[in-house]
Amino acid sequence: MPELTVLCVDADGDERGETRDALVDAGIDVVEAGSVAEASDSLAAHRVDCVVTAYDLPDGTGLDVAARVRETAPDTPCILFTDASPDRITTADHADVVVEYLPRDMPDARESLVRLVGNVVEQRSQVGYPLPTDEDERLAALAQYDRPGMAAADTFDRLTTLARSHVGVDVAFVGLVDAHEERFLACAGASWETLTREDSICTHTILEDDLFVVEDTHEDDRFADNDRLDELDIRAYAGVPLETPRGATVGAFCLTHDEPRTFSADELADLRLFADEAMEQLELRRQLNDCESGRAEGERADGGGPE
Repeated sequence: MPELTVLCVDADGDERGETRDALVDAGIDVVEAGSVAEASDSLAAHRVDCVVTAYDLPDGTGLDVAARVRETAPDTPCILFTDASPDRITTADHADVVVEYLPRDMPDARESLVRLVGNVVEQRSQVGYPLPTDEDERLAALAQYDRPGMAAADTFDRLTTLARSHVGVDVAFVGLVDAHEERFLACAGASWETLTREDSICTHTILEDDLFVVEDTHEDDRFADNDRLDELDIRAYAGVPLETPRGATVGAFCLTHDEPRTFSADELADLRLFADEAMEQLELRRQLNDCESGRAEGERADGGGPE
């Protein structure tokens, strides 16, 4: 197993010690915590590859820990390792938090835990970018908006051209982020068509509730070694997620520049307005497409097209 660090959270010192020993015997480094607060402090102080947490904690639950993880490292796997039965686990406050569940009272539970840690980390490492916790739902929503001919819409060309000129940047674009790449509906200042998701800054933007700004990619550890960004002359970036009326993020409206730069509060406020307009146009096109599809189905049900 490659070098891994696991955060082990359990209020019961004896149980936590047994879990720690099983992980350490497998060659895994362990950081320990006994509460949600201690887990939060550990997450701030350590880079961890996986979190293993009990459900019952003195100041909350293991789902509270998982929610804290999602705030800073959405792609870090979390395992609920507990003797609490599934029907006792309350998920109402954490409907969007996804965790693995492993009963602690099953035979050879800790041996199974070691294997599960290896599996979930390996699965995550096969993806070179962070994933939203609602990725499946997000992709399902994207399918409603990413329709043939969408990239040819003049509205997006006008919006990106106006944004580029208004803010004074090299490139402005509207991008939709699918499972493996970003596709540009419009791109003023460049002729980009697609970008692999691993190379795209927007794959980080879609994790945000609002703006995502990088004033200098060379000074940001997430992008400093991204040769593709250098090839595209992207040194500064500002993006706003495109969020559907139902809360799914399907892409971003973005600005890039070939030199490091800051973005003023007014520029960022205007960027939000451009993003709002782009999302409204996407929504209008979705509704129009749905109406046309419904009409076509009705005509087929009536025995063919109109006379």
